[in-house]
Amino acid sequence: MSKQDYYEVLGVQKGASAQELKSAYRKKAMQYHPDKNPGDKVAEKKFKEVSEAYEVLSNDQKRAAYDQYGHSAFQGGAGGGAGSGGFGGFDGQGGFGGFSDIFENMFSDFANGGQSRQEASFRGDDLRYDLEITLKEAYIGVKQEVSLSKLTACDGCKGTGVADGKQPDQCGTCNGSGRVRMQQGFFMMERTCSTCQGAGKVIKNPCTSCRGRGHKKGTKKLQVSIPSGIESGVQIRLVGEGNAGTQGAQAGDLYVFVHIKPHDLFQRKGADLMCQVPISMVMAATGGSIEVPTIEGGRVTVKIPAGTQPGDKFRLKDKGMTIYRRSSRGDMYVQVSIEIPKNLTKEQKEILSQFNDSSKEEKNQPDSFNFFKKVKKFLDD
Repeated sequence: MSKQDYYEVLGVQKGASAQELKSAYRKKAMQYHPDKNPGDKVAEKKFKEVSEAYEVLSNDQKRAAYDQYGHSAFQGGAGGGAGSGGFGGFDGQGGFGGFSDIFENMFSDFANGGQSRQEASFRGDDLRYDLEITLKEAYIGVKQEVSLSKLTACDGCKGTGVADGKQPDQCGTCNGSGRVRMQQGFFMMERTCSTCQGAGKVIKNPCTSCRGRGHKKGTKKLQVSIPSGIESGVQIRLVGEGNAGTQGAQAGDLYVFVHIKPHDLFQRKGADLMCQVPISMVMAATGGSIEVPTIEGGRVTVKIPAGTQPGDKFRLKDKGMTIYRRSSRGDMYVQVSIEIPKNLTKEQKEILSQFNDSSKEEKNQPDSFNFFKKVKKFLDD
């Protein structure tokens, strides 16, 4: 059965304002709250539907996605992803945060909940940076310098937002909690303090450089250590290197996503490397040896036995990639392809014809001989 439209669940129009949504949600949540309807399964279901609807519509990004795609925007893990390259706001949490979080924020009476929500709201944003490295750099491990634009702590106030670097004063309305409580009917209501906007602090003499925010736009260069054996898609987390928090709050983190560029000679499969090497028809038939490169920059000789076939692989033990967070290495595989001669001279064609006339299929070309033997049997039957 299809889900009911979120706007209909709350009883509001599609263009309803944030205040109208909040008011409608509060009314419905009070009506269907389990404490007022003990044992009523229908009321419990309605309460969850109302909370889910408000959770989506109260978030600008989720509301925009819902308005465009409806319920399918949140099904099957669907959702927009950040493009690669550069940096941007990063949220590793997919889906809903849970309808209970919203109800608790508006109606519940927690001993320490207000303070934790206050800290979360002023913490700096996490950032993402996409870093490309070469396969050899992934093999040996390197240090890469990255430069990114972000919000940095203001030098003038040392991130506090107060002139001369002093600390903000405690809010007298909420006594530093960032939340104020009031009794309304059966419920104890908890709201964000309107005096300090949830910060728990007030700035009477704001810094003129950052206007009391405690941060400003800037550029920072960082050294990122890339461990040997790292694979594409691995994230490296740099704690506290995201955007600076507001008024001295904790900074966010920087997530560096590592991408390994394709290599001209090697294809990587986990810790193993594959190298495709073409050899001549004569070498495949008579045998010989070839020199192939290794990822560390050296060379190794590979013996090619007589009668080598296309696609045959030769294993070079411990010549692959360094295994991530281990001292051992994978293997390297040399896979041969046999190159058929082109642009032959008349003399070369005659030599090959003589060779073909003198060869015996059963002995020199057993695969061809057995195949056509099976074909003849099939046609005779």
